[in-house]
Amino acid sequence: MKNTLRRPRGAGIRTVACVLLFGSVFCLLFALAQRLLVPHDKAANPEAFLIHEYMQSDTQNDQVIFLGDCEVYEAVSPVTLWQEYGIESRVCGSPQQLMWHSYALLCEILERSTPDVVVLGVYGLCYGQPQSEAYNRMALDGLPMSATKWSVVRQTSTEGESALSYVFPLLRYHSRWSELTLRDLSLRQSEQTVSSRGYLVKTQTVPADSPVPSHEGALVPTNTDFGQMALDYFDRIVALCQQKGVQLVLFKAPTDSWRYPWLEAYEEQVERLARSYDLPYYNALESFEQIDLDLTTDSYDGGVHLNVSGAEKLTRWLGERLRELGLLEDNRQDASAVARWQADIALYEKMKQTEVVS
Repeated sequence: MKNTLRRPRGAGIRTVACVLLFGSVFCLLFALAQRLLVPHDKAANPEAFLIHEYMQSDTQNDQVIFLGDCEVYEAVSPVTLWQEYGIESRVCGSPQQLMWHSYALLCEILERSTPDVVVLGVYGLCYGQPQSEAYNRMALDGLPMSATKWSVVRQTSTEGESALSYVFPLLRYHSRWSELTLRDLSLRQSEQTVSSRGYLVKTQTVPADSPVPSHEGALVPTNTDFGQMALDYFDRIVALCQQKGVQLVLFKAPTDSWRYPWLEAYEEQVERLARSYDLPYYNALESFEQIDLDLTTDSYDGGVHLNVSGAEKLTRWLGERLRELGLLEDNRQDASAVARWQADIALYEKMKQTEVVS
């Protein structure tokens, strides 16, 4: 007679239950470790959380979105634009935001809403290749995973950078165990706010040597042509805006310094791009006196970037240019819009007084 071993009744169910339980515990521990080890101290590095804040915000009513680097997120005040012109806007900026970063961000923005105007800072065109993992992460970590994000990560990762770590950030930050402090243990910091609708408020005044910008002493690259990679992604940005019926506007902040020189060759190339694509281009450097800027009072770091005084002056000037496009309504007569802005105005005024995260 042939012996047949039979599995006890219910053994299969118990096995499945054990596997599911193990998987659930593993996922929970992985998520907790990731939440703890991935940097979340906003006070230590507020710039790293600008995109996260944008993605967590309600953008349905935004008429204008600003894309770009510090020439945007430290230079354009959405509250001022609202108070002066009734234009509802938000900044989606990050440090050294290059054209591929702006493209990935724009794809996500247009999945969430359709603004009337997208204003693109042009300084990112000066960089033809990825510069550093830190800047990549500040722009891309805050985006949900998508085919576009994955493609940009794969194409622009720097040496030694793991594309998979953008899916599972713990792979990048697992070694931070030895660096943790009591501040890291406070997960509540992730609820703090670092910006005013994407604008990073800077209240200090550190005067420049001269009231007007100058890049004297800057290291001028031997090749000043915009790189092909930057131009390719610029083309994609233009095409995406055309496809969605969004007016693209090019913008250069009124800054020109030894750290970030704005060369005549750069200006000529942007002007050609603007003509080629029939795009409005506003160069605030050319209207520096009209804006009434003075880098001995309107800069927080010796003339490299604008402080809140300079940003408000610039925003008033830029708002007039945007209004002349004839695409943007003044929403200050809309009671629901006025109500939406009350909390933003209060937070902005608080930041101007304290300049700390709240």
